[in-house]
Amino acid sequence: MSKRRLMIIHPMDPRGGKVGGIETHVRLLLERCPEDFSVCLVGVDGNGDLQPGRPVRLTSGGHEYDFLPVLHYPEEKMHEAATSIRDSLTFRFLLAMLRHILAIRRLAGRGPVSADVQRFEFSIIPRLAGVPLLQQIHGEGKKGEKMDSLISKHWGIYEAGEKMAMQLAARAICVTPARVEQMARKYPRHAHKLEFMSVSVDTGVFRPAPFDTSDGKLKIVFAGRFDAFKDPPLMFSTLARLRDMLNGQLEFHYIGRSATDRFPEFGAIEDITIFHGFQDRRGVARILRQVHAGILTSYFEGLPCYMMEVLASGRPLGVIRLPQFQITLPDYAPLMVEGVSGFMEERDEDDREGTARRMARGFAQLWRDIQSGQYDPRRIAGRARPYSIDVQLPRLFERHRQIQDGAKLPEGNVITQMRESGAL
Repeated sequence: MSKRRLMIIHPMDPRGGKVGGIETHVRLLLERCPEDFSVCLVGVDGNGDLQPGRPVRLTSGGHEYDFLPVLHYPEEKMHEAATSIRDSLTFRFLLAMLRHILAIRRLAGRGPVSADVQRFEFSIIPRLAGVPLLQQIHGEGKKGEKMDSLISKHWGIYEAGEKMAMQLAARAICVTPARVEQMARKYPRHAHKLEFMSVSVDTGVFRPAPFDTSDGKLKIVFAGRFDAFKDPPLMFSTLARLRDMLNGQLEFHYIGRSATDRFPEFGAIEDITIFHGFQDRRGVARILRQVHAGILTSYFEGLPCYMMEVLASGRPLGVIRLPQFQITLPDYAPLMVEGVSGFMEERDEDDREGTARRMARGFAQLWRDIQSGQYDPRRIAGRARPYSIDVQLPRLFERHRQIQDGAKLPEGNVITQMRESGAL
């Protein structure tokens, strides 16, 4: 009997160093597929050494998979947002997939197959290839919010893609309950397709470790791109004020490749910043064991993979308060618990200086509490346990089996709760 087939569609080169929650999710799918599945990825050649439209066999985490590059796109260009549609990776990737739609059809094979799609714009591709799809819905913010991506300038195009994806998808998974509610209200005819399932964290790699406070320096980490919606100026201003409070006993560890020279606020902390560049999961885990806390100052988020990895490593966070950080659904522990997994601070956009000072004071207190033994790495790691790959990936692959078999899918628990409460 032939294996089931999972086709993943995302503009990345799995051999490269593109960092982010979606890229982590894709790599987990490649490495952790069950025995009854074979996996293929439609993506981008970042090195320029492969022929577009011709699949190659690669190995990741001991698992073989097929990689079909449809476009050459330099690795270094993937780390910053485009300034025009013609130059955007999303647009060029979509056109390239249309050019190579026959190769994508061949890649799908003849057995049971479904696609895992990370962006609305690409939902048309599996349907053109005759493949049913599961649409992943991440946090993209709202119209008018700060972001580097072209979504902010071309919101109408984004919404058209969103509507098309909801119509074409057999199932849609949102990374936060709030996103489920938003999409259910917006597309009531398709609400039965929606389910909540956050990003997953590899708790076999990210494990709690004792704090090392021997050198007296507080070490704070951030991983990812410095997109506008992450509010890097607030992050850097917070760290600059914290440095003063701690008499210079501070290090900032950055995992990623985003440029920092476009932020004047970064100059105040450049000399205490340690640049780690791209790291694979094990490299990130090694760095997290060496630091004391994470920082997150975003205007909006889904459930950041970086945040899950910090918590799973037994490290607390200081964050700007977002509603999804306090999930209270059945089987999901609240992520941010004051005094257990870190602290949250309210954003005051009219007083950014005051927000930075309050965040800095929160980290100063957090450091005193870590030094006095009030934070337990194992207890912190427990916050992330419901989101482990051992819990969530089997559910995701089961959804793909159901899609492939044409089974009627059960409604997600968020939709059920909303209906019972009369919200839908």
